Amino acid sequence: MRHARDFAVTVLALAALGVVAGVLWSILAPRPPYVVTGRGPVLADPSTQALIAADGWFAVVTGAFGLACGAAGYSLSRRGRPLAVVAGLAAGGLLAGHLATVVGGAVNLGAVSVAAAGRNLPTVAGPLELTAQGVLVAWPMLAAGVFAALEGLAGYRDSPLRRPFGGRDPYGPISSYDISGGGPAR
Repeated sequence: MRHARDFAVTVLALAALGVVAGVLWSILAPRPPYVVTGRGPVLADPSTQALIAADGWFAVVTGAFGLACGAAGYSLSRRGRPLAVVAGLAAGGLLAGHLATVVGGAVNLGAVSVAAAGRNLPTVAGPLELTAQGVLVAWPMLAAGVFAALEGLAGYRDSPLRRPFGGRDPYGPISSYDISGGGPAR
């Protein structure tokens, strides 16, 4: 029962952070310029870099949240149920990334627009959306990756493989060697 609780708490905490990440992404990412025509809005400059920049800012924001969540999840799960927390980081990271795209597209706080190159038409800031869907996995991958790296470091630090032979020298203490003959002293 505690495993399910840890999983659910982790997913819900990351979902709440996904809303915050969406607002932050909305503030930071530029909007592509659109021209309003009789047929509706049309992308003013097909070679605009604003679409790519929006994906990049999404990856930066959700990646930073993923790193922080992975470290926090590791430090809070030291009680002995890390599997529930790391599964919650992966599932919650996916949910948080999706919520960040929905909230970021709906909030529209940072109406920074990139000007259309070589156009003298009035432009409006377009909607904020992802064009590269692969950046949705930045949050869960980095969160689970940081968790796994920290768990691996702690496991190595406590591992008996780090101190072979029980921490003793297999050849005995140095004082028992005959330096001139190259073997044990007799």
